[in-house]
Amino acid sequence: MDRLTSLGVFVAAVEEGSFAAAARRFGLSAAMAGKHVSAIESELNARLLQRTTRRLSLTDTGQTYYERCKQILEAFDEANREASDSQGTARGVLRVAAPVTFGAMHLGEVLARYVEDHPQVNVEVLLGDRYVDLIEAGVDVAIRIGRLQDPALVTRRLAPCRMVVCASPAYLERHGAPRKPGDLLRAPRLAFSEAVSAGDWTLFDAKNRAHIIDGPCRIAANNTQMLLAAALAGAGIAYGPSFVFGEHLRRGELVPLLPAYRATELAIQAVYPSARRIPLKVRRFVDYLTEAFGDEPPWDRMAKLHR
Repeated sequence: MDRLTSLGVFVAAVEEGSFAAAARRFGLSAAMAGKHVSAIESELNARLLQRTTRRLSLTDTGQTYYERCKQILEAFDEANREASDSQGTARGVLRVAAPVTFGAMHLGEVLARYVEDHPQVNVEVLLGDRYVDLIEAGVDVAIRIGRLQDPALVTRRLAPCRMVVCASPAYLERHGAPRKPGDLLRAPRLAFSEAVSAGDWTLFDAKNRAHIIDGPCRIAANNTQMLLAAALAGAGIAYGPSFVFGEHLRRGELVPLLPAYRATELAIQAVYPSARRIPLKVRRFVDYLTEAFGDEPPWDRMAKLHR
């Protein structure tokens, strides 16, 4: 008997609860499905399933064997999809969700290259800073920033999200530069209001001790580009992601502050609902994102922020 088919029948019998249902998946008779599983048990000299007239149940050995078999079959399916993808054509509508500022500033160029190379794919982009249920919203892939807690989602790291503290030269001329984190308590701070802890800024010293700056902010907004404009105009000290401030730091329009301290680092990730049966259009797009950003993304290279 074909070993891979036998493993598939065994896994299907467990998932479907009967040999008859497993047999239908493979176009076999129920008796033949039973023979596939019996052949595995004979070779292993171990019982995998307890059989009654009404149902099948796994033995302890069967439970462990089932979990490993499922991994093997998923890996085999993945290898087949990758081989097929290398010869396939991506097509259809790709729905992408992303944070407003990141999407507006950094997705356009990647999407331009992607659609040029994939003429049979149309892209719909949903920009928003609120959490979106991917399945409910019909989203194929989302870009999310931070620490993700949902085990049902598959993630792929695209780039680091480094936080920076900065202000304009005009502001520093009027007020001077802070010398230690505590000085920020008396400074007009510009903060992103949709952060998990909007008023909390965390900096680490050379001994990795955390310095948390909290309390009211002079300006709080749910859009980082607006805070960027306020910082450029000299309204105060901003704390935010380098993908927003990096280009302006490179030009000298903003000045990094407290260089002896390290700010929090998060992750920019691609998120999709399942590791199985991922459409080619999604796989290719995530590959483009990974290639465009990486561990030293362009906004950090420009601002010389890579470590």
